[in-house]
Amino acid sequence: MAVTAQPEIWHNPRCSKSRQTLALLEARGFSPLIRLYLQDGPDEATLEAVLSALKKSPIDIMRSKDALFKDLGLSIDTTDTALTNAMVANPALIERPIVRMGDEARIGRPPESVLEIL
Repeated sequence: MAVTAQPEIWHNPRCSKSRQTLALLEARGFSPLIRLYLQDGPDEATLEAVLSALKKSPIDIMRSKDALFKDLGLSIDTTDTALTNAMVANPALIERPIVRMGDEARIGRPPESVLEIL
């Protein structure tokens, strides 16, 4: 079967799960658009679109165990707007990797979870 659509991966090359997910996409014949989201962070509209595609709330895609999360005074009780603003300002808070394909997205933890949308 020919691959006709191109997935996008929000990638951090230093992350083993991100590298594994990228390798999985490539092994399936995809040449994904690679977004190095730590350097090219999403704006609010893009992040909202990804949240919608994931069918998740902001806290669900945050690295809440990261020191930065605590340093910024964030918690599970922080408003969705404040969490989204924190991720836009600090893309390192976004769980990785995220793969988008059309109107759907998945977090690559485990990497095989992205196969659901391909």
